[in-house]
Amino acid sequence: MSRLNEILSRLGALGVLGLGMLLFCLPFYFSALRPAERELDAQGQAAQRLRARGPFHGVAIDDRAAELLRFYTLLPPLEQLPEELGRVYALARAARLDLTQGEYRLDKYASGPVAYRITLPVRGGYAQLRAFLDSVLREMPIASIDALRFERKKAADTQLEAQIRLTLYFRPGAGVRG
Repeated sequence: MSRLNEILSRLGALGVLGLGMLLFCLPFYFSALRPAERELDAQGQAAQRLRARGPFHGVAIDDRAAELLRFYTLLPPLEQLPEELGRVYALARAARLDLTQGEYRLDKYASGPVAYRITLPVRGGYAQLRAFLDSVLREMPIASIDALRFERKKAADTQLEAQIRLTLYFRPGAGVRG
């Protein structure tokens, strides 16, 4: 302890103040400046990748039609609707959710994919609902979650009553042109 007092007396008030500033600057550098430098580097690399892509080229109308047709071929045909609906139910069973009777509606448009809208009232825990929604989005790229509504009867209840609205997209059939 006497050695520390001796060192502090030799440094004087300005030396102690300088040492204190140095000790303050080290954590500040690692907690604020270093992450900002990394972010700046990442943004610089992203800008460099964008410059390397070259100028934007417009797409001709014929190319757009070909791209749209290619996109539609990625969607399953409407005939696979029962299998895809079975996958939704299998994912709900895997998440141990109780499904009650839902609402189903097929929307065909003059152009674009066919949309099969599903409204499912479900009962289960929050973790179960989250696992179900995660698996639907991960394993069914043709699905979108359109709406979620959660409700608890009592604040202490662990079971939620939820309503999930999903849409499954399918390739337009022969009668529907895109």
